[in-house]
Formats: sequence, C-alpha cells, structure tokens
Amino acid sequence: MRFFLMLVAMLLVARVAPAASEQFPSSAGSLTVETVAGGLVHPWALAFLPDGNMLVTERPGRMRIVTRGGRLSPPLAGVPKVYVASQAGLQDVILANDFANSRNIFFCYVEPYRGGGRIAVAHARLLEGKRLVDGTPPRLIAVKTIFLQRGPAGHGYNIGCRIVQARDGNLFVTLGDHFTAELAQQLDNHIGKIVRIKPDGGAPPDNPFVGKKGALPEIWAYGVRNPEGLAINPADGKLWAQEHGPKGGDEINIIEKGGNYGWPVVSFGVNYDGSPVGQGKQHHAGMVDPVWHWTPSIAPSGMTFYTGDLFPGWKGSLFNGALKFMLVSRLMLDGDKVVKEERMLQGLHERIRDVRQGPDGALYLLTDAAAGRILRVAPAK
Repeated sequence: MRFFLMLVAMLLVARVAPAASEQFPSSAGSLTVETVAGGLVHPWALAFLPDGNMLVTERPGRMRIVTRGGRLSPPLAGVPKVYVASQAGLQDVILANDFANSRNIFFCYVEPYRGGGRIAVAHARLLEGKRLVDGTPPRLIAVKTIFLQRGPAGHGYNIGCRIVQARDGNLFVTLGDHFTAELAQQLDNHIGKIVRIKPDGGAPPDNPFVGKKGALPEIWAYGVRNPEGLAINPADGKLWAQEHGPKGGDEINIIEKGGNYGWPVVSFGVNYDGSPVGQGKQHHAGMVDPVWHWTPSIAPSGMTFYTGDLFPGWKGSLFNGALKFMLVSRLMLDGDKVVKEERMLQGLHERIRDVRQGPDGALYLLTDAAAGRILRVAPAK
C-alpha cells in the first residue's frame, strides 16, 4: 500500500498537462497558445535554464524545474521557510549572469517577521544532477539570504519583488509599500522602494543615497507602490518598472538614479473608496511622471522586452501580463515613448502573472491560479 501511494504521488508530481492549444488574433497574425505544463499552484516567476528547461517558483513556497516537455520535478530542497498570505510567498527567480559556470541563482521571498513578513533576497547554487534520468531530485545548496527589507512587517499585500541583474553584476529589486503608503516617501526604510545591491547584498558605493544622513544606502529610487514588473531595455540599458496603482493609475516608469516616483503624493488613480490619493494631483515638481499608465487598472505583473526572431514585427516591444483584465499588453515604443498599445489574448480568461521570452523566440506566460499553467505563444502554423 505504501509503495502504491508513493507511486501515485510521483505521478502527480511529474504530471504533464494536456497538449491543448487555442488560437487568437493579433497584429502578427493568428497566434497559437499551447499548454506547456499544468499542475502548478499560483506560479509566480519563470527563468529559462541553458538547456531550455524552466526554473519556476510557486507562491506557496515551492521551486521546481519544468522540462520543455512539461514534466514537473519534485519541489527543490533548500528553499527557506516562506511567509504565505494573500499575495506574499515565494516570488521572483533569476539566473545569475554567470550561471553557465557558477550555477548561481537569485530569488526573492517573503520571510516570517514580527507576525507578518518582510521581503528577503537570497543567493543559492542550483544542483540539477541527472534528475530526469535516474530520479535524483534537483536541489539548492549554499543558500544565503543577502538582503532583508527594513521597515514594519507586511501582511501579504503590495509585495512587489521582481529582480534583474545588470551587466555590472549589481541587482535591482522592487519592494512594495505593504499598504503603508506614507513610508514610500521616507528614505529611512525599504518600503515602496527600488533598491540596488551587490551580489553579496551590500550597497554599491555609487548608489544615490550612500552617506546621506537618515537614508538607507541600498535605495536606488523611491515613491513606488507595488511594482511587479522589472526589465532592462536591451536597446539602451535603461531600467523599466511596472507597478499597480490603487483604483486606476497602473504605471510604466523608467527608473532613474535617485528618482522619486510620487507615491502616494501623486497618482493617476484614486483610493479604493473613490477618494483622491493625497491632494488628487497627477504631477508634482521633482517627481518623475510615468511613460504610460492604465486607467482603469489592468493589474500588471511580469514584463519583458522582445528581441526574438519569431515575431520580427514585435522587436523592441514591451510585453506586460495583466491579472485583473486577464490579457497581455504589448506596448510599441519610439525610444522612451509608448506610442501604441495592443491588447492580446483576452479570450484566455486567465490571470497572467509572468511574461518571458523563451530561447526559441516564443512568449511564455504563467497563469496565476490554484491550477496554474505555463503557456507558449507562437505564430499559428
């Protein structure tokens, strides 16, 4: 009986989603959206491994490898204890720039803290072994927390927490305001901030607030609400971020060194009860305006600049997932300006948590659900 139960559990872990596909119209012609894998519980982030397999996080605190054929590994050992509540849990994951040699990854999670949680960034090495040949499970080793958010505990809302690594090796990390908006304008905490840290977690000496009294040295920019998308534009190296507004006023921002992005002094949205944010201003001297905003809110999450050859007409576009409106938003750019939006895949009726470009040039999406999926978007044959 015990053997039978173990066999069932293994089959459930390694289950492959049906190869279902649907077609949708787009400016690039008809698109085929196919299921790569199912059986994921609120997947949050996806990173492609050099062999084309995927490293995927699940918000309840699990990290898995998913093969190109859709097979799920068991949860990786080594993931720290995670505070799971509402939006909080295991969040983003990226491969280090030198992953091919080091096997290093960085990931973001919410750790238990004072009755709630705070954002932590960790470094680890990924050991894969021959997991899909001899059954040896992949795992994380040398796990080390390199950064801890300073400020009051959060309770599962406005987490943020996306990571990118710049060419110089430094990391940018988005940190939400945890529904304590007033702290986003104060520099003595990490609430409502974007930080820049070295791979060991320290503050680079050229950060804008290093040596400033009453300011934390890791802060790169401030005045943000709930940034769940972050990407470096490969065309010029500029850092772009996407954030949730309150009721309306979701934003796309180009993140400048020392920039103040206005929350909660300015917003293109209103509070959930319909009252004005602050004094109802949309602009303020000394605060950076967004390059794009959505009202009503689409609840954006996950973003990527497209550089592939599968959709040549889309090169340079910025893709954003949407949770509330259950779509993919393609923003067409002219330099730093958004000139047009195309809303795609609205008939999917699934919350899109992450958008990534695959090594094959296709777009890959994570759907945020208790029965979450990895979807591949490619031209219809």
